[in-house]
Amino acid sequence: MIDKKLIPYGGLKKEPFSGSHRGMRYFFRGDDGKKSTTFTVFVYPEPWCFEQTPDEEKQKETFPLSEEGMDQAIAWLWEKFESEKDRWLTAEQEMMHTVNRRSQL
Repeated sequence: MIDKKLIPYGGLKKEPFSGSHRGMRYFFRGDDGKKSTTFTVFVYPEPWCFEQTPDEEKQKETFPLSEEGMDQAIAWLWEKFESEKDRWLTAEQEMMHTVNRRSQL
């Protein structure tokens, strides 16, 4: 899903990081700008971006801004994916229907 080497955890103090895996989107964000000591990871279903997804569809967890915190965040992402696999795979399938409907408008 995600290689922690792709996310330098110190970089979360400046810029958020997002991606997706099989219908589950994720969004990493430092919690206090350059003074951050923690970061929060959100997961939510395809197809919309973080800002356009209703809050009630997002789940989040906060971690220490450290190598160990990044390990915990990656483990949490895998746990979320595996525990709600049907939800994410359904979102992945429905995303194509949403894209097709919008392109026909």
